[in-house]
Amino acid sequence: MSTIKTIGMQKVYRTEDIETTALNNVSVEIKEGEFVAIMGPSGCGKSTLLNILGLLDNPDSGQYFINGEEVSGYSEKQRAEVRKANIGFVFQSFNLIDELTVFENIELPLIYTGISSSERKKLVEEAMERMNIVHRKNHYPQQLSGGQQQRVAVARAVVNKPKLILADEPTGNLDSSHGEEVMKLLSGLNTTGTTIVMVTHSERDAGYAHRTIRLLDGRVLFEAAKENQLQ
Repeated sequence: MSTIKTIGMQKVYRTEDIETTALNNVSVEIKEGEFVAIMGPSGCGKSTLLNILGLLDNPDSGQYFINGEEVSGYSEKQRAEVRKANIGFVFQSFNLIDELTVFENIELPLIYTGISSSERKKLVEEAMERMNIVHRKNHYPQQLSGGQQQRVAVARAVVNKPKLILADEPTGNLDSSHGEEVMKLLSGLNTTGTTIVMVTHSERDAGYAHRTIRLLDGRVLFEAAKENQLQ
């Protein structure tokens, strides 16, 4: 079963003087349980595609299916419901809230789901344990290293057990050892069944994926599966 499928996706950004085609007839399919890397030069449409896949932006035309459901025409309220139930996000800049503790940052997505505080506490503790950051639960983001902050961000992404994680340059602000640690965390989540779509410039990070989709000028240039995935 496909977790994600786009058909003929188009996205154009317009200003008074200029028109930029960010996505040009993009059709991709990502199956349940896959780990896919999206690569290409800056400005090729990678982040635009990820934002549309995460229902943070709408295509101008084309179709987008999540778990077989056409969602491209959804209202913002409907998109928020689908995001809440299905998608976790990991960003290059961590996007943690400085005024909240580690525990509170991870709990944030759960507050909007209406589950009880005791259930929230249980889920947050499970996520912290999984990411090995229980001992940091009362710390604030600025008290953590970059690698620890990204672990908190991953914990926040997985706390409501999403079927899909979208990661935008998840190691972009990390040194190589912390970057490798985060990639191993994502790879581990994938082995337990989570579908992962990751935008990256790093060939090393892309090596963790089952398949790489390369974009150029808003188009899919080619797709390549890892050799061991083809056997």
